[in-house]
Amino acid sequence: MTPDADKFAPLGRPRRIWAIGAVHGEAHHLANLHDRIIEGFAPGDRLVYLGNIMGRGPLVRETVDEVLAFRRAVLALPGMIVTDIVYLRGAQEEMWQKLLQLQFAPNPGEVLAWMLRQGVEATLRAYGGSPEEGMHAARAGAVQLTRWTNGLREAIRAAPGHGNLNTAVRRAAFSDHEDGGVLCVSAGIDVTRPLAAQGDTFWWGGRRFADIDQPYETFRRIVRGFDANNGGVRMTDHTASLDGGCGRGGTLACGVFSGTGDVLDLIEA
Repeated sequence: MTPDADKFAPLGRPRRIWAIGAVHGEAHHLANLHDRIIEGFAPGDRLVYLGNIMGRGPLVRETVDEVLAFRRAVLALPGMIVTDIVYLRGAQEEMWQKLLQLQFAPNPGEVLAWMLRQGVEATLRAYGGSPEEGMHAARAGAVQLTRWTNGLREAIRAAPGHGNLNTAVRRAAFSDHEDGGVLCVSAGIDVTRPLAAQGDTFWWGGRRFADIDQPYETFRRIVRGFDANNGGVRMTDHTASLDGGCGRGGTLACGVFSGTGDVLDLIEA
């Protein structure tokens, strides 16, 4: 398998994979979870954030700051390298990138209204914007809308590391074992299509994730971080859904897996 390295993150043959579910702007939950992860994280392990780090919750900027601070803490440990930590694109990261290009949308007002219903407002306010200003700019035309999105970009650039995190996200991550590996995605996958043809299914799919009852391609287990059906943390023989409801009144979950998909531990904060 040789998927595009700009879209997919190969994890090699890790000792363990620590996979963090949707955070949704809950910085305190994430900080508590990080405190528990750092106690056991060791060389040979990989850490995967399964998307939706931002959005919905009240502390989006603080959550991103916490992610960046933990990255520095992990990389300061002996034997760690930058590829040990992977960030996946979730629906919230996808919407945020599209919002920053809203002037190119054919119906920007409708697009923004839809994004707001999906939870992007928390991220928008975190970087100094508001729905009211955005809707006004959308009605005013492309020039005003470009000025508005440029202001949001300036706010991101003013927050150290935030822009880099936005550009570092990948579509999926996977381990590679002759006995079958692990595929990490944000929300879901269409098992009738090959990995390279999934497109936005990674962050918008997954309604029938629990129905997957056999290995997909070379992967013994598929791990996801967000469940649009709010089904909670669930494990099957071939899947793991790690959405504890963080940002919606629930917990933040982290699953720990072997490189071949065995469930080693489940942590919730």
